[in-house]
Amino acid sequence: MIQIGEKLPSAQLFKVGEKGIDELDSLEYVSNKKVVLVAVPGAFTPTCSFKQMPGFVDHADEILSKNVDEIICVAVTNPFVMKAWGKSLSVGEKITMLADGNGAFAKACDLELDLSAMGIGKVSSRYAIIIEDGTVTSFLDEGGGGFVLSSAENILEKL
Repeated sequence: MIQIGEKLPSAQLFKVGEKGIDELDSLEYVSNKKVVLVAVPGAFTPTCSFKQMPGFVDHADEILSKNVDEIICVAVTNPFVMKAWGKSLSVGEKITMLADGNGAFAKACDLELDLSAMGIGKVSSRYAIIIEDGTVTSFLDEGGGGFVLSSAENILEKL
């Protein structure tokens, strides 16, 4: 599992770009930036859509005012779903919605959550991290899919 003081693992992430699907390397993407990364088990799922992400949308300006260059949301799904979910949440330009379509990022972070018993498959555990120049400086891990620690309010306390 990723730890405070370690570099973020390098893995493929995807987003819908102007000319199709853009592929990004997770570590390269966050290098030379201060980033808040929020990982969720699923786009359009109840806890993610009605509890966790609305807090980040509501507090985005305050988070970005703390010398944060970017807020990123990652889920194991495809980039088209992430774009649609971002639109439904009204994230605008404040939150970058990235897809971990193959689960490579969740696996590289050792934060996979197996929800196969619910018919969902392997997804990301729920967590929020602060990354400075590629290094994890704060890690709010839910240890699964619950929602207690990884809120926007708790991230603000760490910034």
